[in-house]
Amino acid sequence: MQGVKPLKQDKVEPDTQVELFNKRQQASNKHLKNSKQLAASFSFSDMYQAALPQEGPMRYCREGESTHIVKQLRRGDYSPEMMLDLHGLTREMAKAELAALIHSARKELIDCVSVMHGYGQGVLKAALPHYLVQHPHVRAFHQAPLEYGGQAALLVLLDVPLQNNKR
Repeated sequence: MQGVKPLKQDKVEPDTQVELFNKRQQASNKHLKNSKQLAASFSFSDMYQAALPQEGPMRYCREGESTHIVKQLRRGDYSPEMMLDLHGLTREMAKAELAALIHSARKELIDCVSVMHGYGQGVLKAALPHYLVQHPHVRAFHQAPLEYGGQAALLVLLDVPLQNNKR
């Protein structure tokens, strides 16, 4: 080890203002992510049981809406632009996915979505209509026509805000 010179310190000390700015930026991004998640979440109750028809296909129309839109959903006049498949999910996971779907569809100005619950043991099939009735942006829903899933799916019509907040 003869003839070896020790290295001279050549590091530049970081600017504390830049560090503080970066920390604030990270905290702001984290807050923004949490606020987006909060905006997309909706709390559905398992205790609420809506008065839905027991006979015929599953259907619902919000009070104040024309019952003609339910007929249009049944005939397939509306075609879903987004689809959500809930196969294999628990009730809690399905509630979170459903809230996120409604939030995303409204954000993209999509008024009709399809939610596939499947046949299975009928747990989601029975719970899903009661969840949808609770959401303030659901105008109507009807059992999907055969081409969109039939008895294993629902077509949901959403209240979409018009651009420039005219609605």
